Amino acid sequence: MGFPPKTFLLLLALLWMAAPAHAQEAAPKSRAEIALSFAPVVKKVSPAVVNIYTRATVRRVRSPFMDDPLFRHFFGDAFPGGLTRERAQHSLGSGVIVSADGEVVTNNHLVEGSQKVTVALADRREFEAEVVSADPRTDIAILRMNAPGVRFPKLDLADSDAVAVGDLCLAVGNPFGVGQTVSLGIVSAVARAAAVHAGDVNYFIQTDAAINPGNSGGALVSAGGKLIGVPSAIYSRDGGSIGIGFAIPSNLVRAVLASVGKEGRVVRGWTGIAAQTLTSGLARSIGMSRPGGVIVKKLHPASPAKEAGLRPGDVILAVNDHSIDDREAFLFRQATASVGTEMNLRIWRENGEDEIYFRLIAAPENPPRRERLLQGRQPLAGVHVANLSPALAQELGLEDDSSGVIVLKVDRPSPAAALGVRRGDLVLEVNGKRVTSVARLEGLIAPSARGWRITLARRGAAITVVVGP
Repeated sequence: MGFPPKTFLLLLALLWMAAPAHAQEAAPKSRAEIALSFAPVVKKVSPAVVNIYTRATVRRVRSPFMDDPLFRHFFGDAFPGGLTRERAQHSLGSGVIVSADGEVVTNNHLVEGSQKVTVALADRREFEAEVVSADPRTDIAILRMNAPGVRFPKLDLADSDAVAVGDLCLAVGNPFGVGQTVSLGIVSAVARAAAVHAGDVNYFIQTDAAINPGNSGGALVSAGGKLIGVPSAIYSRDGGSIGIGFAIPSNLVRAVLASVGKEGRVVRGWTGIAAQTLTSGLARSIGMSRPGGVIVKKLHPASPAKEAGLRPGDVILAVNDHSIDDREAFLFRQATASVGTEMNLRIWRENGEDEIYFRLIAAPENPPRRERLLQGRQPLAGVHVANLSPALAQELGLEDDSSGVIVLKVDRPSPAAALGVRRGDLVLEVNGKRVTSVARLEGLIAPSARGWRITLARRGAAITVVVGP
């Protein structure tokens, strides 16, 4: 049931009156302005929001009939269904131009594995683009359009830490491929964790502005026309918008852009801190009156925070004056800080508060990863493994206290694939002996007349498999 025009205008005016000062800069001052209040914002923003078209080879297609010996006897490879062929998959999404020389921000999941990326502007010009950086951890990809000498419209980034619940916002993108579309909403929540997100930096702006397939990678903008977030995921029962959308905060986008501009790739600052959300039970056990912050579980020996005096059991309450409510907030603050940034931790220790200062460093590549493909007559044949260092753990989005030998890839078909070994598994033991390095694993997994007893760690749980000789 719709609102009468007068009621709608009154509600909209009340929303503007309730908005904070930074959202009222372009506030309408008359009924006519209220009716058209977002047109100037849309006119300013829309030229910098683009469509992203990608092409990727996803798999080889083969007729299941070719596995039948009788069928092969009569038809062989001459049968069209028996030919092995590549199938191309096309996808559509949105992006945002963030520099006049053609730098575009979009979602990593839109361009991952793509062989060809085309960027279409609002004025229908099209340009081929290359993927400069693709970061699965944040679901952010940076593209650059191949257009020497062309100056593009761009969108400025806002300070997403200044965004407040209740702020008006606009989602701009290309939902369902129908063309550029604008939808109005408010900021429903900040610092929101979204279970539907594929990345591990799980910290979002939530909005009820309609975000549908195709909006992903586009722009969530403030009433002042600045980028406050990049839509990345929705919560939905049928694939359409139900008013629960999630956008990557602009401050995280800014950090990725700065890192790529300086290093040519995403290089994050490293603390060497493994922490968990402080629950009510943990808070009571250490004498805190209420839960809040994260408790330090473990510190890497090379951690700059450890050198500065941080200890396991300390509770981190704030990072650089930003309150920390849970582990996701702590990971976000790390992700938005670059190498060399000074970190100020406000901590709780032994019934009192204290402060610790240190500078972020690059995650060390120690031990060297020494990637290997395991081969031979043994159950882990077909597994690509590496020594897990802080740098590799950071790349894979693992806890800072992870160590040992990790599975990077499993070839198919292979003995390891048949056993159910997966990417991300840690190889802990072989025949009761601890696996500390790739070299040691290669020695322990050699052909054996007694068989093998292999213990893996997967998502914190230990899995043991026994294989005969």
